[in-house]
Amino acid sequence: MKLKSCNVLITAAGNVFMPGTMACIKQNGEREIRLVGADMSDDPTILQMCDKAYPVPRGDDPGYVDALLEICKKEKIDILLPIMSVELNALAENRDRFAAVGTKVSVSDPAALAIANDKRKLLDFIKEQGLPCADYYSVRSMEELCEKAAQLGYPEKRVCVKATNSSGSRGFRVLDSHISRFEMFLHEKPSAGIIRLEELVQILEEGERFPELLVMEYLPGAEYSVDLLADHGKILVGCCRRSLRMENSIMLDAQIVDAPAVMELCAAVTEKLGLDGNIGFDLRERADGTPLIMECNPRITAGIPYFALAGVNLPYLCIKHLLREELPASQLKYGTIVKRRWMEMAN
Repeated sequence: MKLKSCNVLITAAGNVFMPGTMACIKQNGEREIRLVGADMSDDPTILQMCDKAYPVPRGDDPGYVDALLEICKKEKIDILLPIMSVELNALAENRDRFAAVGTKVSVSDPAALAIANDKRKLLDFIKEQGLPCADYYSVRSMEELCEKAAQLGYPEKRVCVKATNSSGSRGFRVLDSHISRFEMFLHEKPSAGIIRLEELVQILEEGERFPELLVMEYLPGAEYSVDLLADHGKILVGCCRRSLRMENSIMLDAQIVDAPAVMELCAAVTEKLGLDGNIGFDLRERADGTPLIMECNPRITAGIPYFALAGVNLPYLCIKHLLREELPASQLKYGTIVKRRWMEMAN
């Protein structure tokens, strides 16, 4: 028997990974969902994935929340699923305004977001809780950058550098003194992300200010991504995938795996922060196999459709949870290999 239909608004509707995420919502097997998309661009191809689309300001624009509220009122939106990290704080602070027009927003509390969305604060929190954590330093000057990179073993060892407030691999580089720029020119794509320290120094010298950066130990082991659905810190459903092939820091080929140590660490951080809704974690292993959290994305992630192909539709389960419906028993098919491939659309 079909369940009652509902109206869902999803942001960043024009993003390249949205076909898979929107398919999770529309092709849920239980109910008809009228899906409305919001995006900065007025892109006609969005209407090939959802029922209606609206152009909106940037997620950090002062008028962004009001624009989404108008859509929610006009379209009688039941559920709002945010996709971008930059919009989360404003949506969390205005949940009551959305509730007043009948819309439930899938977002964590502002205090939890302040930590989860900031890479330094997240690692500080993990360390303070006595949980396994990568070695790292926060640096605010060129001198500190060079000093802390040396303390982590550079130039003998690889070292990671990342901006504290960024997403989608922006502001991330691996420092490697042994790379051959000639070999990289011939055999690597320009966005490989591996450079020497002196090259990073040249880049940073072009800026008017020095950004806060994290200098971290390089983790050489397997890379994992975890997506889960949480209810104020309690994990309702959790799934893990291990990378089989990465390109431009995007996991293209992955295997759905049962990784207890990975899930236990993510569960501990989720519980202690009280995270809510769809949450994503990225982890890598040390050489000894110890998994460590690199970052948290307290929202729907680009890779969440992987798990739908293995039996667990996390975006739709979030909708059911917000509608206060009982969730079905999880039947994740471990061992499933999922490969991401792009799709073309014409206006």
